[in-house]
Amino acid sequence: MKRIFATLTVAGAVAAAAFGTASAQDDTAKIALVHGLSGSPLEVYSKQTSTGFQLGLEYATNGTMEIKGKKIELIEKDTQFKPDIARAALAEAYGDDEALIAVGGTSSGVTTAMLPVAEEYEKILLVEPAVADSLTGPDSNRYVFKTSRNSSMDMQAQALALAPDENLHVATLAQDYAFGRDGIAAFKKALEGSGATVEAEEYVPQQTTDFTATIERLFNALKDKEGRKVIVIYVAGIDAMTPLAAADPGRYGIELSTGGNILPAMASYKKVPGMEGAIYYYYESPKNEINDWLVAEHEKRLGTPPDFFTAGGMAAALAIVKALETADEWDTETLISTMEGMSWETPKGTMTFRPEDHQALQSMYHFKIKVEDGVDWAVPELVREIKPDEMDIPVGRNNQ
Repeated sequence: MKRIFATLTVAGAVAAAAFGTASAQDDTAKIALVHGLSGSPLEVYSKQTSTGFQLGLEYATNGTMEIKGKKIELIEKDTQFKPDIARAALAEAYGDDEALIAVGGTSSGVTTAMLPVAEEYEKILLVEPAVADSLTGPDSNRYVFKTSRNSSMDMQAQALALAPDENLHVATLAQDYAFGRDGIAAFKKALEGSGATVEAEEYVPQQTTDFTATIERLFNALKDKEGRKVIVIYVAGIDAMTPLAAADPGRYGIELSTGGNILPAMASYKKVPGMEGAIYYYYESPKNEINDWLVAEHEKRLGTPPDFFTAGGMAAALAIVKALETADEWDTETLISTMEGMSWETPKGTMTFRPEDHQALQSMYHFKIKVEDGVDWAVPELVREIKPDEMDIPVGRNNQ
């Protein structure tokens, strides 16, 4: 197994058998992490997920790295952020490696290509950390579960943080792929009935660096409007905040707003103190025993607090261990029936797999940006926890 951090290792000898199959050996539980480890700025997300996943296994098994007497073997495969390689890597994990459960991927676009492979092999794919609503939508299938939040959670929480009304005029900036498109669609849905108006939508290539023309169009769409004017940013792996802030939207009375991000990316948020938005996870926001353990162990071993996707990786591991400990048998059908409707504890508190589409319902956090001396990133100071029942998350796929 390729290890991201030498201090986070899977304990014990590793056998060659699969779990959940009629193998000659049955003393090993194989789990595959299939995500991008090279070829994109998003690879840091995968590394955080891997770290959190290993910590989650350690926490859930009390350090034994065993489930029902079976040693856990992690297999890590690199999709290189390419759909064809992702499909082949997942097929190899299910087929050659005989893993019953796979976890991945990182990019929503690449993960979309992985969904049919789970159905073909009739084995579970646990989506983490990809976000797009469509991953549990009509083109998904019953073998797909999702611990990561989705675009609707991001954007319904973002809308709640903005407190929209008829005086709000919004322009949006997102990347032109599943993550960005699904996100803006969800944001527009969240604004329905509020009276707020979306004046413009701008979509840029995933790895864009030149925002000049885009910024001009966004400013032109809002500058002459009466009332509150906000540009909402929804991007991953690129910095749109810095060029937008540098263009001085304040001269037109325009505000900037975005959701949370990994700690290095939130350094650019120092340019917008007081900005409000919604975040999936910040290590100081949740107050529970699991998060306390995660923060303490991560800081002790790695010298930094856990980040955005570290918590997601841990949540995925905790879900798998709970399912395997609960299920009478480890065949796919028994695991599906066990996981549908299952609730479990995570660094974010309780999550629940919705039976209809297998999306994990979970809290989000309304924040206000605070700049603190000695902190490299802008601090998303907690305003309040947004509970799952405050968000009307559309059912993506009817499971029946």
